[in-house]
Amino acid sequence: MSTDDLTRVYATLLTRAGEAAVEVRLDATRRAVELLGDIHRAAPVITVTGTNGKTSTARMIDAIISAHDLRVGRFTSPHLHSVTERVSVDGQPVDAETFVRIFDEIAPYLDIVDAELVDSGRPKLTYFEVLTVLAFAIFADAPVDVVVAEVGMGGEWDSTNVSDAEVCVFTRIGLDHQAYLGDTLTAIAQTKAGILNRTIDPTPAPEPVAIIAAQEDEALTALDAEVARREVPALVEDRSFRLIDRQRAVDGQLIAVQGIRDVYTDLFLPLHGEHQAHNAAVAIVAAETFLGDEDKPLDRDTVAEGLSRVTSPGRAELVRTGPAVVVDGAHNPDAARVLADTITEAFDFDFTVIVIGMLADKDVHGVLDELHRTADAFVVTAPVSDRALDAETLAEAAREWVDEDAVTVAPDLNAALMTAFDLVEGSGAQRPGIIVTGSLYTVAEARLLLGRGDEA
Repeated sequence: MSTDDLTRVYATLLTRAGEAAVEVRLDATRRAVELLGDIHRAAPVITVTGTNGKTSTARMIDAIISAHDLRVGRFTSPHLHSVTERVSVDGQPVDAETFVRIFDEIAPYLDIVDAELVDSGRPKLTYFEVLTVLAFAIFADAPVDVVVAEVGMGGEWDSTNVSDAEVCVFTRIGLDHQAYLGDTLTAIAQTKAGILNRTIDPTPAPEPVAIIAAQEDEALTALDAEVARREVPALVEDRSFRLIDRQRAVDGQLIAVQGIRDVYTDLFLPLHGEHQAHNAAVAIVAAETFLGDEDKPLDRDTVAEGLSRVTSPGRAELVRTGPAVVVDGAHNPDAARVLADTITEAFDFDFTVIVIGMLADKDVHGVLDELHRTADAFVVTAPVSDRALDAETLAEAAREWVDEDAVTVAPDLNAALMTAFDLVEGSGAQRPGIIVTGSLYTVAEARLLLGRGDEA
């Protein structure tokens, strides 16, 4: 197989309605997976929804369960550099040959579903719906012992919800995608709680267990009501389990977690930030729930081994030193607040330049409100995306939060990075740092420019 084959498949995927073209439906994806032999039922599923922390938590669950000698298929989004990153088997992106082979095998069935939809006056399968079907097909072909599926958007009608998950994980819920999910935490939480629905009749999966991370009061109240209405057992952070302790360590942190069956201490997590420690607590309890046998705890050494191998590219990731460059895909206020806290705690910078590029549909001022207190200077640009916010518009917004002289506009990200390097070099600071953020599109381009494009 040549690289042209993967290029062909990706180009074909891109002809479909994009990920922002949300169809409030499950029946189209369900029809496809059923035509393919109920591939969504080939392995038990753990589903991860939320607003922030989904990908990192999914990666941690994958790592812990893999360390217990089970083969894990992981479906996450978006990708940074290659679409194959979205579908992982054995902790690694599926190889391009398999990705292409399975896509070509399922393509005739996708055509059948497309034709049926068009005949009924409905849109064809979307980009994300096809990727979901492809992921389940790859996992069935592998085969895997368990699927960890990250919800794309919402939950109730997200295409990943065609499968009835045994464990339903809720990371922190915040305001994002309001045009689709609603303007309140209550509305967003209610939609995300749809992952608890049983969509297969009769379902082969047991009744789900909800694992709920610490939430804002409004979101937690809504989730409490939803699990009660469905009579689903729920394990809630700071009620059923908790993060006991965390200490900074070289290249990460040491954490201790009170799980539902045991206390797991002296766990090295090679990720920065308190939020990642909480994500790890959620992941441990999700793994306990999936793997646990009554009151039998997980093997502590195996949990430690799994967590020690976790990576989360593009999330508070140090991609260069001298000067330090940290990339983080924070694109909403909650994520920006977490990033600002992580910069303060984990990176001892005495002069900080924030390189930022955002998409036009995001809460720009909400993000700048959280980041401006951390920044000595902003370098503003636009990511390579047809949804990008114009750099001048973003700069105008930034000038409302910091002095006008502290904002520089760059025509592209390469120029923005060069400007940031010049600023830190001229600052005279002993420990300067550059933060690249605002969108995963911005982060992906920065990683490529800094020679890290093959490490996602």
